[in-house]
Amino acid sequence: MKVEVMHDAFEKNRAVADQTRALLNGHGVRAFNLMGAPGCGKTALLEAVLPELLKRHGCAVLEGDPATTLDAERIAAVGVPVMQLVTDGCCHLEPNFVRNALQRLDLSGVRLLFIENVGNLVCPANFDIGEHHRLVVLSVTEGTDKAAKYPGMFSTADAVVISKTDLLPYCDFDPAAATRFIRRANQRAAVLEVSARTRRGMGALVEWIEGQLAPPPGQGPAPASAGR
Repeated sequence: MKVEVMHDAFEKNRAVADQTRALLNGHGVRAFNLMGAPGCGKTALLEAVLPELLKRHGCAVLEGDPATTLDAERIAAVGVPVMQLVTDGCCHLEPNFVRNALQRLDLSGVRLLFIENVGNLVCPANFDIGEHHRLVVLSVTEGTDKAAKYPGMFSTADAVVISKTDLLPYCDFDPAAATRFIRRANQRAAVLEVSARTRRGMGALVEWIEGQLAPPPGQGPAPASAGR
């Protein structure tokens, strides 16, 4: 009896992700996959950074959660087009979720698309959902060693945001040691320390995001962000 071997279980997912990326490229949209543990501050980070980005760029957001529209409601209050992707218990967004959502989202004038993935430090790292960049959020309340325990998540990041730094006086978190753990998993990722509450480091985050933008045809480089 012949044994059939499936060489690549993710081949179909990758094809869908590539289709999504091609769609976004055709509209001049840069997509960021925002990942991190539940409660690490992903939505708060978007609430803090979007008002600055909106001064210069059209933005849109896809919110992934197992249930509720609570995060999408928060983003809508900022004045950004948003769609809630309810996974019904699934621990991550899949490429078809994003592709189907984009078929219903008006991308006219959008330059930056933020896809907030389901809170999870394992599964989302394994799925290309059509993004151009991966942004991983690590809050100081989670502990210094998260990058050591979950290297798969941090190894794929283009940037790691250490969030909630306003809580450092109250947490046993060592930013320098955390950065060393991140560097063991990933030598190339930018590491940014921010606080959505006090806005510490938000200028640097805006600058990093804008630095990933390719200029539209016929225009110069993307403008630098406001000072830190």
